[in-house]
Amino acid sequence: MNNNLFQKMMVKVMLFLLLVFSFSPIQLNAEVEIQPDDVIESDESTGEVVDGEDETREQTNTEEESQLGSETNEDEETGDTEKAEKTEKIEKSSEADETEAVQDQKESADLEEETDESEQEVELIEEDDTSKESEEEADEFNVTIMHMNDTHAHLDTMPKMYSAIKEVRANKENNLLLHGGDVFSGTLYFNEFKGQADLALMNLMGFDAMVYGNHEFDLGFNEGGQESLSKFVQGANFPLLGTNIDFSGDKFMAGLVAGNTLVENAPGGKSYHSIVKNIDGEKVGIFGLTTEDTIDIASPMNVKFNNYMETAKEAVTLFEEAGINKIIAVTHLGYDSNPAVGNDLLLGKVDGIDVIVGGHSHTALPEPTVVTADANGNEKDPTVIVQAGQYAENLGTLDVTFDENGVITEHAGKLIEVENYEEDSEANGVLKKYKDQIDSVMNEPSGAEALKDLPNPRLGEDSDDSVRANETELGNLVTDAMLAKAKEKFPETVIALQNGGGIRAPIDKGPITVGEIIAVLPFGNDPVVATITGAELKEILEHSVRLAPKENGGFLHVSGMRFLYDSSEDPGNRVMKMEVKQDDGNFVEIELDEEYMITTNQFTAQGGDGFETFAKIYAEGRVTNIGEIDWEQLRNYMVEEDYLNGKVDPVREGRIIDITRDEVPGDLEDPNGEEPKDPGEDPDKPGKEPKDPSEDTDKPGKEPKDPGEDPKKSGKDLEDPGDDSNGKPGDDGTVDKNDDKKGKTLPTTATTIYTTLLIGALLLLIGTIIYILKRRQAN
Repeated sequence: MNNNLFQKMMVKVMLFLLLVFSFSPIQLNAEVEIQPDDVIESDESTGEVVDGEDETREQTNTEEESQLGSETNEDEETGDTEKAEKTEKIEKSSEADETEAVQDQKESADLEEETDESEQEVELIEEDDTSKESEEEADEFNVTIMHMNDTHAHLDTMPKMYSAIKEVRANKENNLLLHGGDVFSGTLYFNEFKGQADLALMNLMGFDAMVYGNHEFDLGFNEGGQESLSKFVQGANFPLLGTNIDFSGDKFMAGLVAGNTLVENAPGGKSYHSIVKNIDGEKVGIFGLTTEDTIDIASPMNVKFNNYMETAKEAVTLFEEAGINKIIAVTHLGYDSNPAVGNDLLLGKVDGIDVIVGGHSHTALPEPTVVTADANGNEKDPTVIVQAGQYAENLGTLDVTFDENGVITEHAGKLIEVENYEEDSEANGVLKKYKDQIDSVMNEPSGAEALKDLPNPRLGEDSDDSVRANETELGNLVTDAMLAKAKEKFPETVIALQNGGGIRAPIDKGPITVGEIIAVLPFGNDPVVATITGAELKEILEHSVRLAPKENGGFLHVSGMRFLYDSSEDPGNRVMKMEVKQDDGNFVEIELDEEYMITTNQFTAQGGDGFETFAKIYAEGRVTNIGEIDWEQLRNYMVEEDYLNGKVDPVREGRIIDITRDEVPGDLEDPNGEEPKDPGEDPDKPGKEPKDPSEDTDKPGKEPKDPGEDPKKSGKDLEDPGDDSNGKPGDDGTVDKNDDKKGKTLPTTATTIYTTLLIGALLLLIGTIIYILKRRQAN
């Protein structure tokens, strides 16, 4: 009975132990750290670095040496018989080894013979491949195209440009230097010398060809035709290209047009339909196209412009019929401008054009664009498009490889920033006689007088006023000039917009010098017009005030309209009311579905300062260059009798009103016809404090840099890079450098096996005890 009770008790103990070990922390938490496979350890005694495998090998070698030593001792104690037997075995083994060695030598010799034959075959194949490559290379033609465009009389940079050109020529034997147009207009160099200062430097640089830009026709009205342009052409040591231009009606230019097409090695002093350059025994065809919009944005007078697409197709046919299969188009159309009057991307669909060297849109393409489909979407030979920006800031380079059929097989293009080069002394010498006169003109009175100081304020300890955060007198002056001069060519223009980051200097009370005007608008941003909807205008204004009351280079000054916003609201939902000014001086509300023509500068119109809506409008071809220079607009507006007649006294008018800051002047009614409402009094928003724009989650705590701060980067939209850390949520973004050296945790399968073995051992022990007790009971 006692034995039965004992056995039952033991079974219960076994079940209890099984239950305990099943839920034991041993299974859940038992972790063993092991060294990573690739961890290298150092021997503390010797300082030598060994890994796990080396230690194992050393231990094995030690054991083998120990065994060999014991065997040697046993051999010394054995008799002569055992030695003889061992000697006989060794001799037999040696004979066998010698036989194997002979066989190995024969096999090795055979293998060497086979290897020699194989190597000879490889050498023959390589010789064949080399000869084929040589033949292919002989059929290839390489040329480097250097290019610039829209230099606009920015001549102070030209000595550095010439140094860059010399460097490329020293490294590239086959090369061309091309200009994409708009040499005229932009600085005092043009105002004073009408292109002759530019020409002196261009002749020194050795251009191969230039296409006419729209600004080359700016003086036609004042001169009764293209007199200054004709002098430029006559003095040029290089040919000018006007493939789609008809000069027959201009008394100055008609006699300078070559009557033939495809003129080989054309000399300077004339205008050509198309030319052919002989380079290293190869013929390269070059023609030029100018935007048809020139008739509206310049003063061509009796000069006519033919359809650029039809002209291009005709030119390609002429080249191909003459057996010329390498064709370059030098254009002043615009990279992605209005397709109706000029667009390089559309031109690139014309089959047969290999390279397009562009201008007009001031586009800086860091890498070439390649078009491989025609207008119908069918595959065609590649057309490579390049453009170098503006103001002689970059020298564009394009390395091109043509095959025997004139098809581009390889290309590589880039922009070289010339500011990194030293000024060429010879170019400086040419420029000096012009520069000395310009420096003196900078101090000449413009003919206008400021009746008071016109500051260009910025936020600071003593100022809550900023050209980048609120309406200013100088901002109103600039936009009024923009609107007035745009209306002269496009009467339907009703609104002007100017980014605050583009207004750079104040004007002091008293006579205003030319230099002061240029300092106000130093970037030479071409004025443009665009037709937009009221909804798009609201998007643009929302972007303008998204950071208010903080400063923002994209803050827009306005003319011809006024708008009300609340800087305490979330960005994108701040503009409350927009009104456009009528001819009678009254304001009416802007309708979101109505269209309005506005004017701004090209930097803003292309999407500068992050204006995505403007970028979309520009990409759709709805932006037109009006053929003016911004600082000249301002000067003419101040001095002309129809406008300010020399008396400059702008005022703040409540054009831009932030109700949170109570910006409405005391003598000006709110556009709603009510006094500005205190946001804190809104029952729906009790006690609401104005929102800090730095809390904008899209750009936390960081204001975007204004591209206008650096005229060399004025075409780039600089964004807040944000946080570059790769940390996971809750991490600080840092990485523990010792992580790779830490041990790794064994998987849970290892702990489960460990627990199972332990339970099995206990059960075996208990079973043994029961067995012993039963044997004793039986006895």
